[in-house]
Amino acid sequence: MLIYENTKSGLLEDILTDDLVSELEDAYAANGLGVNPNERRAWHNSFQHVNKVLAGSDIPDDVGVAIEFKIPLTSRRVDLMLSGRDNDGNANVVVIELKQWEGKDTSRVEGKDGIVETYIGNGIRETTHPSYQAWSYASFLRDFNVEIQEQPIELHPLAYLHNYEPEYRDAIDNKSYEHYTEAAPLYLKGDAVELREFLEERLQVGDGGQLLRDIEDSSLRPSKSLQDSIREMIDGNREFTLLDSQKVVYERAIELAKKSQQDGQKRVLLVEGEPGTGKTVVAINILAELIQNDLTAQYVSKNAAPRDVYEQKLRGDMLVKNIKHLFKGAGSYVDESANAIPALIADEAHRLNAESNFFGHGENQIMEIINAAQFSVFFIDEEQRVHIDDIGTKAEIRKQAGELGAEIEETALESQLRCGGSGDYIAWVNDVLDIETPTVADSLEVDYDVQLFDSPESLHDAIEEKNEQVGLSRVVAGYCWEWDTDGQGDADYMDIEIGDYERSWNLTKGDPWAIAEGSVDEVGCIHTCQGLEFDYAGVIIGPDLRYEDGEIVTDFKQRASSDRSVFGMKKMFKETPEDAQELADEIIKNTYRTLMTRGMKGCYIYCCDDGLQEYFRQRINEVL
Repeated sequence: MLIYENTKSGLLEDILTDDLVSELEDAYAANGLGVNPNERRAWHNSFQHVNKVLAGSDIPDDVGVAIEFKIPLTSRRVDLMLSGRDNDGNANVVVIELKQWEGKDTSRVEGKDGIVETYIGNGIRETTHPSYQAWSYASFLRDFNVEIQEQPIELHPLAYLHNYEPEYRDAIDNKSYEHYTEAAPLYLKGDAVELREFLEERLQVGDGGQLLRDIEDSSLRPSKSLQDSIREMIDGNREFTLLDSQKVVYERAIELAKKSQQDGQKRVLLVEGEPGTGKTVVAINILAELIQNDLTAQYVSKNAAPRDVYEQKLRGDMLVKNIKHLFKGAGSYVDESANAIPALIADEAHRLNAESNFFGHGENQIMEIINAAQFSVFFIDEEQRVHIDDIGTKAEIRKQAGELGAEIEETALESQLRCGGSGDYIAWVNDVLDIETPTVADSLEVDYDVQLFDSPESLHDAIEEKNEQVGLSRVVAGYCWEWDTDGQGDADYMDIEIGDYERSWNLTKGDPWAIAEGSVDEVGCIHTCQGLEFDYAGVIIGPDLRYEDGEIVTDFKQRASSDRSVFGMKKMFKETPEDAQELADEIIKNTYRTLMTRGMKGCYIYCCDDGLQEYFRQRINEVL
């Protein structure tokens, strides 16, 4: 979407007459979008510095200009793009990220790829490095824009921090960021002459903005380099091998996606699967295969944990090739037009919400995904609803598909890969937690290691030992202890205290917690492990679940105030107490069901409530 299109001379005229900001506002309004005061100020300030670079330069007057160019399939916009050719006739587009940062408020963030800390949003916060931003925008366009691939058009990303004092350069321009600053050069306050020379080398012949219009009007298709990168990561990786019903679901999804592209009919595939049936592995394989078939596709999840982990696994050791744009949050399609994307694969669909962000923007994430995609897949386990705002149900998906004219097909994953391949164990967990009352076998049919520990210390020691001897093992807990924001990156900050046992909630720095080196020392929660699996899971059941008078009892008041999973529950209890209790039971029991089914080989358990500890001891003895 071209919010503002002009040439260099036209842009300079709009800046001179103070018309630029109002033109941008009018263009936003014409597209049904609003502009906040901060954006208005940023445009006014930044383009005074752009004017300084362009005015009086040797850059031709008819070089193309685009401001706030919306990148397809994303909510991101490029601040400024300039188009033209060099004297050899090569087509060049410069992708510019503009920042008003000041150096004294900016510092590097150790252990996080492409992340810096600076003053934004009325506080010091972590955000992506400007060179990373510019590079990632150019990378996405190269990977999907047919015109850029075929003309070809060379993209030149850069970042211009016009207020950033050079004395603080080392905080943002150092070795830890060099793989991004080399790909997207960084220009600070005082670098206007160098930036002008960079532009003059690449924009020697004007094109009147034709290259920008070609990019805007282009169809989308995954590039050969992206296809090769994804295929290289999938092939030969046993973790992504499909078995039994997984292969059947995968083949059907590919068939339906191709059919929708051929006949234009919107289609939905609804896939049900219990823990361990391989929903995420199938989803990633579908993503990879559709990319191989020249179909633009994205993996979607509400929870960031599976996105981060599988992006990391697919990316491997690559630094210059990022595939983050294939992994999107569930709220990414609020403003997307109908059928804009060939395929969306929604994992953990039970976690989808009505509103797409904290500001109440969006109507229904299920509707938004079905609307945006020609073909969509929803992987769901209704008994993994763990948040008061979760609306993902089979009934809701059917309803939205019907209202949007989509043909819907339903299937299920059956083979158990987690929990030792034991459907009996899943049934036992459901029965123990009083989620349902299936017939439970007298003994587990497979070799699955479930044990009760008398203290959280002994449980954690056992998981650390398994992590060394067997493979990836982690301790997780119910969200019953406050997660103080001041300690989220501090390994010495102890959030969880149970007698003499003290541990930190999972840290927010570095690699995703589930696979980060050293994170076995920490404790994860439902939000950092749902959708993932370990070899062994150690589960600390907090005081929100007790055993009293022969019954499982839930108590949402024992949840930490920082846990938004039950935010609003207190008000609901005042208005409709029976409905509130039913919902609290569902969320808390489902939380522990999810935690207790993360382990492929074993689950170790400790209960804070003495009654529940004794109850679990009896129930484990019954089946082992």
